[in-house]
Amino acid sequence: MAEDRNVAWREDLRKGLSNKERTAIQRVKMNELEPAYRARVREEVNQGLTKEQALVEAKRCLDCPNPTCMTGCPVSINIPGFIKNIERGEILEAAKVLKETSALPAVCGRVCPQEKQCESQCFYKLKLKKDAVGIGYLERFAADYERESGMISVPEIKEKNGKKIAVVGSGPAGLSFAGDMAKMGYSVTVFEALHEIGGVLKYGIPEFRLPNKVVDVEIENLRKMGVTFIKDCIVGKTISIKDLEEDGFKGVFVASGAGLPRFMNISGENLIGVMSSNEYLTRVNLMDAANPESDTPINKGHNVAVIGGGNTAMDSVRTALRLGADRAMIVYRRSEEEMPARLEEVKHAKEEGVEFMTLHNPIEYIGDEKGRVVKMRLQKMQLGEPDASGRRSPIEIPGAIEEIDVDEVIVSIGVSPNPLIPSSVEGLQVSPKGTIVVNEGMQSSIPMLFAGGDIVRGGATVILAMGDGRAAAAAMDKYLK
Repeated sequence: MAEDRNVAWREDLRKGLSNKERTAIQRVKMNELEPAYRARVREEVNQGLTKEQALVEAKRCLDCPNPTCMTGCPVSINIPGFIKNIERGEILEAAKVLKETSALPAVCGRVCPQEKQCESQCFYKLKLKKDAVGIGYLERFAADYERESGMISVPEIKEKNGKKIAVVGSGPAGLSFAGDMAKMGYSVTVFEALHEIGGVLKYGIPEFRLPNKVVDVEIENLRKMGVTFIKDCIVGKTISIKDLEEDGFKGVFVASGAGLPRFMNISGENLIGVMSSNEYLTRVNLMDAANPESDTPINKGHNVAVIGGGNTAMDSVRTALRLGADRAMIVYRRSEEEMPARLEEVKHAKEEGVEFMTLHNPIEYIGDEKGRVVKMRLQKMQLGEPDASGRRSPIEIPGAIEEIDVDEVIVSIGVSPNPLIPSSVEGLQVSPKGTIVVNEGMQSSIPMLFAGGDIVRGGATVILAMGDGRAAAAAMDKYLK
């Protein structure tokens, strides 16, 4: 019946606007706060599309018979389905379509790298060599419209089957898994080590990119689906996997993330004022450290250097600006072309006044008599041949060294998996890098224990973690049956 209705809708739409007319429409631009204003406040930079803009952008979708955009989506969202609902003005229906496969549409619409995933596979991009349909913009619009309308729908939930499932970690992988298992009738309990639910969505991504209120609404929707959340509980320390098994949990999904920061092991890393991006962002985002009255206030640097070129580095350097830095720098050993950060994040950082010191690599941090960092020594680099990842390897330029004044250094060169679960479960197969080894269904060497997200990948995007959660839910359901 639904299939017949979709066919009818397609016919109506095609009568209304030809493909030639659709492809002539220019992609809309995201509304943003002005750089000079936003660089000193923590308000969300991207302001979303108006309804009029969303209706125009939705008209660009050609409703391809073979929607290649969906092949680029790790959670298999019905992209033409939700976009065509927007074109018809049925925004709440669009939100329902999104929630069939995504537990966090308002989050994904903001932080997912659509330009590398769904939008990279759009017909416009692949065949017409034009700007892709703004899939991420439209996803955010539909989710925000539903939230602001107050008419938030809850996905259909099957009758409870009496089986208890535990989830370790409330980040994107854990939340995605919990949502799918709840839909299938399982009683799901999520255990979170911190005092806030949301994992990296709360502690790792600043509010100027992802407001907490947006995350909270998505989490509340999971509660309405029957998911239970327990905070301040460290599985592997407070309780064990064995304790969960003895308490009647039939399956455990480990989504404990990669919260162990990496450093470069160079002189001066122990100086006051040198810290990891994990510590910096967690203290600012989750512990109110920017407030001088906080129990754990953070040093607000005036000359701040962030080491790295990923999204977390951009979040850190832009946070430093908002905390009052006079000079905020990205120090990256490759060129800008090799930066893994989203193009939008780099653009925003530049607009806000961030300096980019590419082809530079720290070799030493220098402190004063009180043990505080005051300078850093940088080795200038040049690009050589591509490495295993396809990026050109940086090579030192002999003798090309310079010193820069700094009073805060934030190291953002990657993370390693949280070791608590891997080290506390006897018989669990772990890789040399500390990640949990799983099969294609995300099942570990312990049959009732599944895992996904950064604890398996060692550091990846929100949407890839969510894809792991969905894959693990499908596989665990099959295993338990």
